[in-house]
Amino acid sequence: MSNVQHLQELHGLPAFGFPRPGEQRELPEAGTVAWRLASDPYGDSSEEFGALWDRFLDTVDPAAVRAIIVGSWGEVYDNDSGCVVQRLVDARDRLTALRAVFIGDLEMEEAEISWIEQSDVTPVLDAYPLLAEFGIRGGTGLRFPAVKHQHLRTLRFQAGGLPGEVVRGVAGGELPALEHLDMWLGVEGYGGDATVADLAPVLAGGRFPALRHLGLRNSEIQDEIAAAVAAAPVVAQLASLDLSLGVLTDAGATALLDGQPLTHLTRLDLHHNFVSEPVAQRLRAALEPSGVEVDLSEPGDSWEDEGVVHRFTAVAE
Repeated sequence: MSNVQHLQELHGLPAFGFPRPGEQRELPEAGTVAWRLASDPYGDSSEEFGALWDRFLDTVDPAAVRAIIVGSWGEVYDNDSGCVVQRLVDARDRLTALRAVFIGDLEMEEAEISWIEQSDVTPVLDAYPLLAEFGIRGGTGLRFPAVKHQHLRTLRFQAGGLPGEVVRGVAGGELPALEHLDMWLGVEGYGGDATVADLAPVLAGGRFPALRHLGLRNSEIQDEIAAAVAAAPVVAQLASLDLSLGVLTDAGATALLDGQPLTHLTRLDLHHNFVSEPVAQRLRAALEPSGVEVDLSEPGDSWEDEGVVHRFTAVAE
C-alpha cells in the first residue's frame, strides 16, 4: 500500500510544525504558514493535544492564522477526532482569519490510515462560514451529514475506506462555491461501502455548479465508476478528472474511450492502474492531440492465485 505522506502545504501556504515544549525555533508570522499541530504521545514530550492547542493560541496571533493542519491528537486508535473538532469550534471567535483546515495528517509510521478515528467533522464548517478548504484523512468513524456552506471551494477525503454515508452526505450538500472535490473511496474491507448510486447526485451535474475538478479515487469499483463517469453530465463542466489510485482495468478505460468526449479536459489522471499498453496508447492517441495531459503511470500491484487475479487499490489499511 502507498505510504501517505505529511502535507507539505495547505491553502497555498507551506506547512510549519508548531514547536513542542522546550523546542527553540523562530516562529514565522501567523498568517504566512499552515500551522501543523500534533501531539507526540510516544515521544519525549507527553504534552496532550489540549495543552498544545492552548499553547498555540496563546503563542501566535490567532486572529491572523489562515490555515491549520492537525496531525496526531493522541492515541488515534483510542480517541476519535471529536476533541479536535470541538476545540476548533470553541476557537471560532479567535481564529477569525481561518480559511483552511486539514484533520488527520498522519503518516503510515504514525498510524495506518484505517486506524485514524474520525467523527462528525461538519461542526467545523458550521463554525467557520468563510472556510475555503477542508480536508480529512481517515474514514473510520467519519460522519459528514449534508451541510450548507456558501464559501467552501475545496473538499478532500483521504481514506482506505470512505463510508457510503459520508458520500451520500457530500452529494446531498449545498456547496455552491465548491470547485474541487476529491474522494478516496477505498475498499469494503475497511469500510468503503459507497456505490455508484451514492455518487449519482454529483455525477448528474447541477449539484455543485462551480465544480471544475472531480476526483473519485482509490476504489475497488473503479471500472464501475469509470463507466458511470463516461456518461455523466457533470463531466462537461470539469477541467480535470482524477480516477487514479484504484483498480482501473481495460474495461473502465475502454468505457471512457467509448463515452462522451473528454477533449475539453486539461488533465485526466489515471495513475496507479491495471490498463494494458494497447488501451493506454488508445487513450493517449484520443486525448493528447487535443492538449489533454493523460497520466497512466505507475501500474498497480496484483497477484494471481489459482487463475484468479487479485488487484489492490493504492491505499487500504
